[in-house]
Amino acid sequence: MLEIKCSGSPYEIGIAHGSAAKANIAGSIDFYARLFQTTCSLPWSEVRHEAATYVASLEALAPRYMEEIRGIAEGSGRTFLDILALNIRTEIMFGLYSDVKKDMTQLPSDGCTALGWLADSNTSYLAQNWDWMAEQGPNLVVCHVSSQLDADDIPAFATVTEAGIIAKAGLNAAGVGCCLNAIKCRGVDPSKLPIHFALRKVLESPSRKAAVETIKRAGVAGSGHILVGDATGATGLECTSKWVKEVRMDAQKRVCHTNHLILDHDDVEEPPWLEDSPARLARVRELTAGMVRPSLDDIVNVLSDTEGYPCSINRRQEAASVAETLFTIVMDLTGKEARVTFGRPSEVREEMAISF
Repeated sequence: MLEIKCSGSPYEIGIAHGSAAKANIAGSIDFYARLFQTTCSLPWSEVRHEAATYVASLEALAPRYMEEIRGIAEGSGRTFLDILALNIRTEIMFGLYSDVKKDMTQLPSDGCTALGWLADSNTSYLAQNWDWMAEQGPNLVVCHVSSQLDADDIPAFATVTEAGIIAKAGLNAAGVGCCLNAIKCRGVDPSKLPIHFALRKVLESPSRKAAVETIKRAGVAGSGHILVGDATGATGLECTSKWVKEVRMDAQKRVCHTNHLILDHDDVEEPPWLEDSPARLARVRELTAGMVRPSLDDIVNVLSDTEGYPCSINRRQEAASVAETLFTIVMDLTGKEARVTFGRPSEVREEMAISF
């Protein structure tokens, strides 16, 4: 797996990412160009045109990230709008389906099963399987990012992400981590943070509390669930273009989530799209309910479960399942370390350790 060390100014961080992952970024663009064409009949030139409509608002909202995206474009030899489109591909897709006459169930989106757990051992775990089309697997990278701008006071962090995208799941030197579950709700608000920008905000936060406050204050442009954790536990953030609501730890100090909203959401439209999402949520709760003082290996075993195969927690791309588990990350936020495996957790192709 390609690991990239990125440091310096936002532009220098982008240059490092783009230069090291040039081939992977080309692969990401090719993958999403084909996806937009086959699912939305939209050529990549039109996807770039849609991305351009977000530039003014994002320059005001997140200028550092936009400068980093310029660096990624320069380093990879792609256009700025190519890289911006990758980073806001979720929002562009949601925007195309803002018309209530359009069937959102046909909208492609990555799945996932996520778990945050402050265990009886006083170890705080954050974990997920990231499920997406197998064709995008070769374009995953791990970025280790360290800002050298004194005024920023941003902790170093590591993120497993798609090449060209500034953040996804990961953790930082302060012991703050994040995971992501795709959610499908109609609506997008370009004045708020794109979901991958929101993940980056979490990874730059000094604590779970600060991260939650930042995301709730800024808002999120489209829908998704961001699981935020640190040594004190976990908070789920169910996000739509209208609001951000907190999913608090249950009596066992867990936050379990899959690919549907579990809080009240009468004011948003959420069409059904992954029929297995409720079953996976029930299953992860069931598997963790009887555990006492779970270990990191126990969490891995939960994420390896195949009940309901191929649409299981440990997902396989076959039959009714259009995606499979491409990586698994299990973070010990108390110890500020993580184990990442690539491939299905039962078919690991590569393993990596991250620590601070």
